[in-house]
Amino acid sequence: MAFLQWRRFNFFDKEAVKDEGGQDVFFTFQWRRFNFFDKEVVKDEGGQVFDGLKGIDISVCASGRGQILIGDILLSYFTSRECWNIHFLNRNLELSTFKAYELRITHLCQVKQQGILVTVGDDEPGTNPIIKVWNLDKRDKAGNPTCSRIVRAVPGKEASPVTALAVHENLNLMAIGFQDGTVVVYRGDVTRDRHSKSRVIHHTGSPVTGLAFRQAAKVNHLFVVTKDSVQSYNLTAKDHKEDLDAFGCEPRCSVLSDASQDNQFVIGRPDAVYFYQTDGRGPCLVFEGEKKTLQWYRGYLVVVGKENKSMPRPPPGGQSRDMSIVNVYDIQNKFIAYSAPLPDVTDVICEWGSLYILTGENRLMQLIEKDIQTKLEMLFKKNLYVLAINLAKSQHFDQDGLVDIFTQYGDHLYSKGDYDGAINQYVKTIGKLEPSYVIRKFLDAQRIHNLTAYLQALHKAQLATEDHTTLLLNCYTKLKDTNKLDQFIYSKDKEVDFDVETAIKVCRQAGYYDHALSLAERHNQHEWYLKIQLEDIKDYQKALTYISKLDFYEAESNMKKYGKILMSEVPQQTTELLKRLCTDYRPSDIPLADEQTLQGGMPARIHKAQADEFIHIFVSNSSKLMEFLEHMIKVQPSSPSLLYNTLLELYLHDMAHDGGQKAELDRKSLDLLQNTDAHYDVNQALVLCQMHNYKTGILYLYERERLYQQILRYHMDHDEYVHIINTCKKFGGQDPNLWVQALAYFARKEENCRTQMMEVLQHIDRHNLLPPLLVVQTLAHNSTATLAVVKDYITRRLQQENDQIQEDERLIQQYRQETEKMRSQIQELKTSAKIFQVSKCSICNHPLELPSVHFLCQHSFHQHCFEGYAENETECPVCMPENRKILDIIRAQEQHKELHEQFHHQLERATDGFSVVADYFGRGVFNKVTLITDSPAAPPTGGNPFMEPPDSKPVSKPAPKPAAAANPFLDEDDANNPFLDEPESTNPFGEDF
Repeated sequence: MAFLQWRRFNFFDKEAVKDEGGQDVFFTFQWRRFNFFDKEVVKDEGGQVFDGLKGIDISVCASGRGQILIGDILLSYFTSRECWNIHFLNRNLELSTFKAYELRITHLCQVKQQGILVTVGDDEPGTNPIIKVWNLDKRDKAGNPTCSRIVRAVPGKEASPVTALAVHENLNLMAIGFQDGTVVVYRGDVTRDRHSKSRVIHHTGSPVTGLAFRQAAKVNHLFVVTKDSVQSYNLTAKDHKEDLDAFGCEPRCSVLSDASQDNQFVIGRPDAVYFYQTDGRGPCLVFEGEKKTLQWYRGYLVVVGKENKSMPRPPPGGQSRDMSIVNVYDIQNKFIAYSAPLPDVTDVICEWGSLYILTGENRLMQLIEKDIQTKLEMLFKKNLYVLAINLAKSQHFDQDGLVDIFTQYGDHLYSKGDYDGAINQYVKTIGKLEPSYVIRKFLDAQRIHNLTAYLQALHKAQLATEDHTTLLLNCYTKLKDTNKLDQFIYSKDKEVDFDVETAIKVCRQAGYYDHALSLAERHNQHEWYLKIQLEDIKDYQKALTYISKLDFYEAESNMKKYGKILMSEVPQQTTELLKRLCTDYRPSDIPLADEQTLQGGMPARIHKAQADEFIHIFVSNSSKLMEFLEHMIKVQPSSPSLLYNTLLELYLHDMAHDGGQKAELDRKSLDLLQNTDAHYDVNQALVLCQMHNYKTGILYLYERERLYQQILRYHMDHDEYVHIINTCKKFGGQDPNLWVQALAYFARKEENCRTQMMEVLQHIDRHNLLPPLLVVQTLAHNSTATLAVVKDYITRRLQQENDQIQEDERLIQQYRQETEKMRSQIQELKTSAKIFQVSKCSICNHPLELPSVHFLCQHSFHQHCFEGYAENETECPVCMPENRKILDIIRAQEQHKELHEQFHHQLERATDGFSVVADYFGRGVFNKVTLITDSPAAPPTGGNPFMEPPDSKPVSKPAPKPAAAANPFLDEDDANNPFLDEPESTNPFGEDF
């Protein structure tokens, strides 16, 4: 029959081995054995084996406060030799003793934190145990400790031997266990009788074999173990009893663990070691063999058991001795730290940081624990890295020390080919070990899964660099592990443990655009989001929608950067967004009125960008630019000049190239120019109008800026005769020289312009704009200008000149007569006396009375009138205003004379004579000064009392001359014109005339 035909069944059930209480049993055959302790015989300072305990019958041992305490066994009551009950052995192996009891001592308890020793012994034969409390810090005259309390240990009506003793570290509790199964608890200060009360809390028929106090928070528990039971009592809660187990242990086979094992109560039985909490039994460890003693030392459980083999005694006895086996168990790390047979172990003592074994021959052995580094090296040699790690942790190794172990363990697993286990160890080194050390090991394509796991842990620890993020994402993409990639990127619950920008770059390069967009959007990487949308996906509408949701400053920045491409693809939406951005921008996903505004608070701040910063975006779409600019100017009339200038340029450009809308654009352009609120630059607008030959705009701007000469020149350039005459008529009042230019223009024309020239000559004649000679010279070269054109003009001008000459000759004669008269008056004043015959005051017009004041100008005053009216006592108050005018003219003439001399001096030495002329012209040097005097009926003037009052004629009155219109160099007053050395007229139209 073939094997493949056999049927398979499951006729067996698999169960974990449990003890009587249903707890899992841990077998120690799986525990490894190590030699972490060195055994040495205790020697004195001379190097000899310490034998100070030889000859002492040891009954009990204890330790604490830096010394070992040893109690004697039963001594003879009737012997005559002196015997001592308690021996103290210090660290220098110096032995001191004192007598505590008359007979024997059975129990010792040294309080660890205080110098209090509690003993139980007998002072007389029989069963009369006595409890004594010794104060080791107080000595009597003999140097022995003082006894602070003595009390008989009687459980009830009948005495019973003491079998167990326990004292709480705070000295407020003491428990005594008896052979009859009774436990008495003493409450209060155990060092004094007055404040201490006793109470029986436990009574069974089985002898008490062990007691131990445990304090958790403020609750005190007492563990009680007999040969057939284990209980715990809550001494804080009215001695509440809790049965823990139905079997107990032998004396000295119980101990309380330390905090590393949660202060559990441990008992040893032949089959196993059991652990108990206050409310039940914990785990048990199967340590087979008879137990003699249990002790707890620094997290180790020390078990002294009976060895089956015997050791022969030295000769001559030849008898065999019982052998004991000492096992030191590391309960936390599950290994045996030391195991060795020793002859007849009496007790195990923990003191001075070491473990001491007292043998039957009263020899003291010391177990010295090896240092942690030695232990680890031993484990490394056996490749027991897990155990080394657990040991290091239990010894509270720092992180650096653990990292070294993790690294060695990882290297070991890697060399064996266990890459998964190796990467788990390397993950534990993150933060200490350089990641490149691990990454180089797993760069092989076959190890990419392990590398991915390590990189994930590196990111979770937030210790990844940009290169690590790049490598991890490349691993995901090469593995095509979209689920992992999604979990890495889309997980919103975890914190970001990678460099977002690097992740976006890698996803973008690998073509995972959706992942890159998700990262960029979630982490506000606006620039990357827009790059991917515009350059890779080319979804321009989504990009624009994304920008519209950004805050003001981000939206402004991104529109400046990506506005051109958006304008070319989605012009309408882009233009609308720009309108919002430059007026009153709010993100599209935010309501127009927030909750604060609705509740009556201050509205949010208005954000608006500078519109002129976005003009370059419309470089390929002038129609949208025109729409944008029109909107901005409408809602913001105070927009900068660049917007107005650009809009005007668009109007003029489209007007020149789009004939269909020319009328509409012409209207818009003129409205823009005529808008008083428009802030366009006039000079630039004028250049634009000239470039596009926009006549209406050119003429409007010339007129606005009062450039009447340019208006006339424009019409002259286009030979618009009617407009030339109309311009002169319209603006001739502001600029009379326009007629002169018009005359010169028509004079140069060979066409028949008689009508225009006659009209121009009429205005020139009416306003006396040009001398006749210049008019004749101007028209002399025009073949169409006949004598008939200028006949009437020349006749009128000659008649006016003749009348002016006659008037000038009359004035000259008058001035000569006045001068002669003045000279005669001066001479008369110098040679003859002046008689004052005025009878009335010239101020109040009342008759003169002495005292009075008289002036040579024939004005007289009362002294009080003169003092109240005159500004000073040297001038006539009546003549003073006229005299001051004359004096001012004289001073002005003197200043002009000096100025003219200075002008000629500078002009002769200047390299640029025109700049000198322009400077003096601007200071008004060439302006004519005309004196207008009072009429002859005005009171005579004169401030000089020695001058004869002038007659009714003015002192100086220049002859009225026809003004040379608009030509400052045609002044006929030669004294004020430094450019006319000869009284000749110059021709402003050139040498040809």
